[in-house]
Amino acid sequence: MKNYLLLTVAACVMTACGGGQKASQPEKYSQRMVESHGLADFYCNRHHQAELDSAAWDYVSGLVANAVLKAWALYPEKTEYYDAVKAFADNSTAPDGSAILNAKGQPALRPSNIDDLPAGNVFFTLYREELKKGNTKEADRYRNAATLIRNKLKYDHSRIAEGLPGAGGFFHKAIYPNQMWLDGLYMGSTIYARWQHEFGQEDAGDNTQSWADIALQFKTIHRYTYDEGKQLNYHAWSATPEDVNSFWANREEPFKGCSKEFWARGMGWYFAALADVLEYMPKDHADYPDVLAIFRQVAAGLKRWQDPESGVWYQLLQYDARTTADGRGDTINGKVYNVGTAPNYLEASASGIFTYAYLKGIRLGLLDREAYLPVAEKAYQGLLKTFICERADGRLDIVQSCASAGLGPAKDPSRTGTVNYYLAGKDVKVVENEGKAVGTFILASVEYEQLRK
Repeated sequence: MKNYLLLTVAACVMTACGGGQKASQPEKYSQRMVESHGLADFYCNRHHQAELDSAAWDYVSGLVANAVLKAWALYPEKTEYYDAVKAFADNSTAPDGSAILNAKGQPALRPSNIDDLPAGNVFFTLYREELKKGNTKEADRYRNAATLIRNKLKYDHSRIAEGLPGAGGFFHKAIYPNQMWLDGLYMGSTIYARWQHEFGQEDAGDNTQSWADIALQFKTIHRYTYDEGKQLNYHAWSATPEDVNSFWANREEPFKGCSKEFWARGMGWYFAALADVLEYMPKDHADYPDVLAIFRQVAAGLKRWQDPESGVWYQLLQYDARTTADGRGDTINGKVYNVGTAPNYLEASASGIFTYAYLKGIRLGLLDREAYLPVAEKAYQGLLKTFICERADGRLDIVQSCASAGLGPAKDPSRTGTVNYYLAGKDVKVVENEGKAVGTFILASVEYEQLRK
């Protein structure tokens, strides 16, 4: 099936916040979103970022920066995109690349915190571009910074110990001992894989072992979180479910150690991580077939749970809007949390990242075009119709995004991983122009526009 079978985007976008008003359809949504909320005016877990070029180091600002850089790669005449991402990287990096810095000038890479790593994905494109310009000092800065992150993950990050299930798996964070979350596969494995592709060939033996290490992360979490009946992965898994920080985990089989629900954005990070890693993983590596099989299994499951009417996906994947928080909340240690009756809802950031991974998988030949192009096309149309609003001045907004979600630790017993938590939790707010939705929409749009060329 050829590219011309991609359907043209509908002539109008129904504004999700405009009571059925219509907005004119632009040619390039990636550019419109970059210029509406990519270069400025987005949120990182409800913290407003006025400008990308001065945003602090964070996985959300890093996601937006990476998306803006992908848009620049497709439209290189938009030099302001590149300049903003370069400024973001420079503001967070020591001049020689020997340190990643936070807004206060202190080290931004905390011990065994996997969320601190993925913003470094911008360094590879910056490295290549500055090298092409002959700017070797800046190129070395970005290579050194990327290497710092890769080595911190590979050699210093806490792992599940030998003798436990899932030995060798990266902790999601130090405060979550022996826990792997779907989110973490995107946060750690993508930059690890990109580094191996760019620089790993210099040591063939280490390169082979490192790719096996990357594959181990996917094989481990998939083994423990994949529900064959539902064709979905639980949000997280603990190798030590009896630990106080894993109070949310199942203590008994089946799915011992797993959290209770299938959270859409968690699966989105996982699906995108698989696509991004497979882009660079050597096809002759012994573990490549296993990682590809996982990617295709995830793609098939998400296809099953795509909302047939809207083409996008719900916050909690196995339910529709008839499911609500139960009004009674969750009782933990005698206290009640997550009281409310909010309904399940179509969620923007997960829908965007699913669309991105489908389109990328099709473009790279990882997914069957005939089987999945209709899924991706329907999803992209659904993004436009369900989540994109146009202001009077022509700027776009993206609505209906989950601000954040997590599990525990013990000091935060409200984060239970239940239906009540994901729909009525104190940190699980429905927001607009959140960077996780802005970034994933740009990524999906870049893939859509690239596939249409």
